[in-house]
Amino acid sequence: MKIFINIIMFLAVTVGLHSCKNADVKSPTITAATQNDKPADYYKEQHRNQFHFSPEVNWMNDPNGMVYLDGEYHLFYQYYPDSTVWGPMHWAHAVSSDMIHWKHLPIALYPDTLGYIFSGSAVIDKNNTAGFGKDAMVAMFTYHDIHGERSGSSITFQYQGIAYSTDKGRTFTKYEGNPVIPNPGIKDFRDPKIIWDEANSQWVMVLAAYDKAMFYTSKDLKAWELASEFGIVGDTRLWECPDLFPIKVKGSEETKWVLITSIQKEAPNGGTATGYFVGDWDGKQFIGNTKNQKWLDYGTDNYAAVTWADAPNPTDEKSLIGWMSNWQYAQVVPTEKWRSAMTLPRTITLHKENGEYHLRSLPVVQSSKIEKTKYGIQPKKITESTVLSKEGIIPLQKLDLSLVPASDAVVSIRLSNAKEEYTVVGYNAVSKNYFIDRTHSGKVDFQKDFADKIHYAPVDYNTPSINMTIFIDHAAIELFADYGRTAMTDIVFPTEPYDKVEINSSGGGVKILNGSLTELGNIWR
Repeated sequence: MKIFINIIMFLAVTVGLHSCKNADVKSPTITAATQNDKPADYYKEQHRNQFHFSPEVNWMNDPNGMVYLDGEYHLFYQYYPDSTVWGPMHWAHAVSSDMIHWKHLPIALYPDTLGYIFSGSAVIDKNNTAGFGKDAMVAMFTYHDIHGERSGSSITFQYQGIAYSTDKGRTFTKYEGNPVIPNPGIKDFRDPKIIWDEANSQWVMVLAAYDKAMFYTSKDLKAWELASEFGIVGDTRLWECPDLFPIKVKGSEETKWVLITSIQKEAPNGGTATGYFVGDWDGKQFIGNTKNQKWLDYGTDNYAAVTWADAPNPTDEKSLIGWMSNWQYAQVVPTEKWRSAMTLPRTITLHKENGEYHLRSLPVVQSSKIEKTKYGIQPKKITESTVLSKEGIIPLQKLDLSLVPASDAVVSIRLSNAKEEYTVVGYNAVSKNYFIDRTHSGKVDFQKDFADKIHYAPVDYNTPSINMTIFIDHAAIELFADYGRTAMTDIVFPTEPYDKVEINSSGGGVKILNGSLTELGNIWR
C-alpha cells in the first residue's frame, strides 16, 4: 500500500510540472516538525544519528548550495518531501552557526515547469556582478526534465539554472532567463559548483559530464562560456558533484588547485565514493595528472562531498561535508521516517610528502562542542582483549588512541552491544592498512552488498606510531587516523546502540601510549 501511495505522489508531482506555468510545484504533504513544535520523540527513533545532520523526515541525499554568510553556514540538500525513497528533487535548507548544531528552515527550491531541482552550489555575489543586489546569494543548480528523460527521443534533458536570494537564503527568486546553460548534447550534464577566480576576475563553474568535468567561465553568473574539459581517457564511471578550489600547501607558500569528483561505481571498497586530483588552474583549464586520482575517504559512505563557499577558513584549510550513504543501498537502509545523514563536517588540508600531494581530513574543531565527560586510558601493553569503555557510559562516544603495534600485530577495536552485534575498526601492521568490518554490525540483510566484505584503506606513509580517532553514533562509524592521513566512514544499523568498546591485538601485541574515551552529546536537544 505504501509503495502504491508513493507512486501516486510521484505521478502527481511530475504531472504538475507541465500543468502549471512558471511556478514552483509545491508538495502537498510536507510533515516535518517545526523548530518550535517538536514532538516528545523528536530525533529519538531507532538508528537515528544524534550528532550527524539528518532531515526531520523523508528522503535526503547530496549536500547542495553550501555557503557562508553573516555568521551562518547554509546547508541545502537534495530532498524529496513525500517519501523515504528518491523522487522529484527539491532543495531543502538548514542553517548553523558552527556546522554542528542545525536549525531546519522551509524548503528553498521546488521543481517547476523546467524540471526537478538537482544538485548545485551557491555563492555570495559581493560585487553585484549579476545585478541581483550586493551580497545576493546566487544558487546554481541542474534542472532535470523528467519528461524529456522518459521520452527517449533526446538526451538533452539536463541543463543549468540559477536563482537568487536577497534575504540571506530564506526565499529565492528563479532567474527569468533560465536555463543559463543549455544542454550541449550530453545525457549526464549536472551538479554545477561555482567559485570566484580572484586572479582572473571571473566566476568559474565546474560540472560533471558523465565521465569528465567541464569548466565554464562567466563575468555575471548569467552568461557562461565553455573553457575546457578534464577526464580520464577510457573511464566508464559516472562522475558527479565536482568541486574546484585553490588551497595553500600546509607549512608553505605554495598554492595548488584541487578538483574533487564523486564516482558512481568501482570505488576502492565498492559502490560510490569521493575522489580528488591535485593540480593547477590557469584561468581556462585544470592541469592535473588523470592517472593520479586519490580518495578523500576509504569507507563506503562518504559521497558527493563538497566544500563551503565563502567560509572563514585560513588559506590552507577548507570546510567540507558529504552525504553519508552509498547508492548501492541508500534507498533500502532500515530506517522508517527518514533516510540518510551527512558526515561530520570536516576540515581538509593539503600536504606535500615525498613529492606527492595529499589531502588530510579531520572533524572541524567545532565538533568539540558536543564533548562531555572524558575518561583517560592509561598506557599499557595489550596482548588479549581489554575493555576500554566504562560501565554505564552513554553509547555516543569518541575514542582517541595513540598506539605502537608490533610488526606482526593486527589491532582490533570492537564496538558491540548486549546482543553481540559488533563492528570492528582496526589496523593491520603486516599488510599496512586500516579496516572496518561491519559484517556482524546488526541489520545487514537488507541488501546483498552492504555487509559482503571488510573495507580496507591502504597506508602509504611511514609513522612510528598509529593514531586513531573513532566517532561512534547510533548508525555511523567515522575513523580519522594518523592526524587525518586516512579517513573511513561506514554506516551501521545495530538493533541497540553500541555501548561496549574493547581492544585486542594478535601477534606481538600493541602498546597503548595514551588515549581517552569521551561521551558525546546530542546536537538537536
